[in-house]
Amino acid sequence: SGPDLPPPSSQYGIVLDAGSSHTAMFVYKWPADKENDTGVVSEHSMCDVEGPGISSYSSNPPAAGTSLVRCLNQALGDVPKEKQAGTPLYLGATAGMRLLHMASPQGSDAVLSAVAATLKSYPFDFRGAKILSGEEEGVFGWVTANYLLENFIKRGWLGEWIQPQKKTLGAMDFGGASTQITFETRDTIEDPRNEVMLKLYGQAYKVYTHSFLCYGRDQVLKRLLSKLLQQVESLQAPISHPCWPTGYQKNLSLSSIYDSPCTEKERPSLALNTTVTVVGTGNGTLCALHVSKLFDFSSCSFSRCSFDGIFQPEVSGKFIAFSAFFYTVDFIQTVMGKPMHLPSDLKDAAETICATSWSELLQKAPALEKRLSDYCAVSTFVYLLTTKGYNFNSHSFPNIAFQKKAGETSIGWALGYMLNLTNMIPAEKPSSHKSMLYNYWVILILLFVVTTLTSLVTAVCLLRRNKSLAI
Repeated sequence: SGPDLPPPSSQYGIVLDAGSSHTAMFVYKWPADKENDTGVVSEHSMCDVEGPGISSYSSNPPAAGTSLVRCLNQALGDVPKEKQAGTPLYLGATAGMRLLHMASPQGSDAVLSAVAATLKSYPFDFRGAKILSGEEEGVFGWVTANYLLENFIKRGWLGEWIQPQKKTLGAMDFGGASTQITFETRDTIEDPRNEVMLKLYGQAYKVYTHSFLCYGRDQVLKRLLSKLLQQVESLQAPISHPCWPTGYQKNLSLSSIYDSPCTEKERPSLALNTTVTVVGTGNGTLCALHVSKLFDFSSCSFSRCSFDGIFQPEVSGKFIAFSAFFYTVDFIQTVMGKPMHLPSDLKDAAETICATSWSELLQKAPALEKRLSDYCAVSTFVYLLTTKGYNFNSHSFPNIAFQKKAGETSIGWALGYMLNLTNMIPAEKPSSHKSMLYNYWVILILLFVVTTLTSLVTAVCLLRRNKSLAI
């Protein structure tokens, strides 16, 4: 058989997802000849940057750049040498840097410059380091999930493009400093800031999105501590924390609670180096009461709102909930051994976690020690956010799938961001030109197969007939 054709070459792309608590690097790979197909880009490798998020380096910006070196060196090994110059490299920063930019624009600029300097020193095609808006973060997460699940378009077996009659999936992201909800809706979106019109593969999508800053996991925990401190007469005596397990206590400096734009308005007039002792009392009911005070349901200038006066249409369709949503529910199912189908399951699980002592939790999950004390508050928060905040009920809640990957690829904004910036999702439906050619080949081969089979069958029949005649 003639000379073997070389396998179609692969293309690569790299995105650094600079979150509030840590940075992750994703290396993506796809066949060069299938660039505009959907679902063909996959995660080739990933790398977790050691240390905190880049926003925590504002007092020492060069260290933010240095922190990325180990992962970037891994990328040099993951992407073949001859492909590196043509491999786009992006860094996108999210809510941690949005908060730093609010607190200190100079600080955030310095961090981004330092990071850019490091990225430029590598042989990849560096295309910029920027802070994403909350809306971008929400929409690109939605694009990633629906792209991976091939909800936009797919190839038929004849190579033709099929617009699947599948509905798109809503996306819910829960990071360290913000949380996003994004879904396609037919309802009127009463606030233009929450509306995004997308045209992908010739289809128009009207998408609702909102990002709640200060409603990420770490900021929620700080805001909760701040609310507890506001209610005590004196900070000298130990402070009870109903969301912490009994048998757990910690000394905290005020600076660790009030070092964020999410809490600074509630800052007491004491020196920030003051230390307070916080003691867990493991009271689920009281915990839920405090967590619910983080949401404001009092005012709404639209026909309906989620919370904090933000317009939200009724949730519709299926949803995928990833990042800390997944980790929280995974903890409930695997460590606590609880089912998760209905809102009441989530409520019961949160109450069980809150009622479990520190020593018992440590016994169940020693590897998770660093975050164990926070699962009661976070589970309670996820329950209140989804049911009271977003208005999921026993009918719609089971439509949420909690997962962090689709196939082997992580769900998050990074892939959607790269697909957008490299123009890999065309606005128009891809021309079936290439596929028509392919169709003719398929039809010719089918004809050939049918003809061959027909001749074989005819030959066999003739042979049989000749045999029976000969007898």
